[in-house]
Amino acid sequence: MPIEVDVAVLGGGPGGYTAAVRAAQAGKSVALIEKDKLGGTCLHRGCIPSKALLRSAEVFAAVRGARAFGVSVPEEGAVAVAWNEVLARKNGIVEQLHRGLQALMAQHRVQVIHGTGRIIGPSIFSPRSGAVAVERADGEAETVVPRHLIVATGSRPRRLPGLPYDGATLVTSDEALEWEALPASAIIVGGGAIGAEWASMLSDFGAKVTLVEAADRILPGEDKEVSAELAKLLARRGVAIHTGARLDAESCRVGDDGVTVDVETAKGRTTLTAGKMLVSVGRQANVENVGFENTDIRTASGFVAVDPVTLQTGERHIYAIGDCIGGVQLAHAAMHEAAVAVDHLLGRADGVRRAADRDVPRCVYTRPETASIGWTEADAKAQGRDVKTARLPMRLFGKALVYGEADGFAKVVADRETGDLLGVHLVGPRATELIAEASLARLLDAVPWEVGRAVHPHPTLSEALQEVMASLDGNTGHG
Repeated sequence: MPIEVDVAVLGGGPGGYTAAVRAAQAGKSVALIEKDKLGGTCLHRGCIPSKALLRSAEVFAAVRGARAFGVSVPEEGAVAVAWNEVLARKNGIVEQLHRGLQALMAQHRVQVIHGTGRIIGPSIFSPRSGAVAVERADGEAETVVPRHLIVATGSRPRRLPGLPYDGATLVTSDEALEWEALPASAIIVGGGAIGAEWASMLSDFGAKVTLVEAADRILPGEDKEVSAELAKLLARRGVAIHTGARLDAESCRVGDDGVTVDVETAKGRTTLTAGKMLVSVGRQANVENVGFENTDIRTASGFVAVDPVTLQTGERHIYAIGDCIGGVQLAHAAMHEAAVAVDHLLGRADGVRRAADRDVPRCVYTRPETASIGWTEADAKAQGRDVKTARLPMRLFGKALVYGEADGFAKVVADRETGDLLGVHLVGPRATELIAEASLARLLDAVPWEVGRAVHPHPTLSEALQEVMASLDGNTGHG
């Protein structure tokens, strides 16, 4: 007999499990179909494990620099990374959160079906498309017939064609998380968020890192001042950065001693060698073999096409969310979209409205961290805005000096005529936490002077936001 539910969710990542819980909380019967483990890429191959490794790298760097805080440590050579223990800690965090997700599904009576789901067209089970045929991991088959279906199939690392990937020496970010030994050297291809994070992490662990980016700067989607600051700070730690670089895939060789590859830059052709090579050049949507051909669901440029407001597909009872629809491919964006889709299918007039991509915080967990929301200065000007900006260095703030992390800055972009807050860009300690205040300001349509007038505790890093907002009108003690 088919499993009949109000809502079925195809994919158990952050978007999928958030949608399942939200629908269940509204009293709907829910089935969640996941071919692997609950939590998806974010929990098992992305956000959580990579941040666990980054934290270990940060602690290692802090211990090596402990003398700057008046703390005596053994000679630098005696401070070492126990890689097996680093991996064990990472795996333990992932497993703890995985168990928590399983308990969450049980708590809300979400029926979790482990298997590969494929959407089918009209059949004896349903007069319309949208039922899901599921091949369970044990070989058994199920058919799930929902009134509404939410597609949350996620994404996977994009691969550069022609490279001899072997999953051990030349890898994507998925395989790098399982490296059995810490590499002494690494080439990282791609200077976006993932590439920058791995460059920061491996350099903190003591590896020799070379970062290769095709654009003219790392973090090419961020404000130019953010890119320049992070590049400067990574270079100071020994990371070799090649921008405007084209990788010659045919020259790439993988051997017992590592990887060799040629790159072309404005300065000419150079040969790079390292023990490992990580390719992080974006992500592509999982849209193959999902059964879209059995429906009126369409794809565009490799992503599921949706109504930009409601997230409905060509089949109005079928929604799609998360990485598979493109846009900002971040876990918190998928969770936000889950709320939008569920509230719409529930008919909630006061439900969550979809935020513009630029209103989704963008965080990079390097050392120091970067975080942004809204327009970059260049993008705002390209939109015809007459902008005014303010920027204050983190070294002006007592808490940054206390932390021993005074690099970076806080920058705000505003409309000169209306005073509207257009963008906030941070580089510095705990930037990924601080950006939440800017996100709230954007939601509430606060203008900079209002954020600047709000009382912020002292000494805190949050004062950087208060002061840079106030400084747009000259009302700051740090101007």
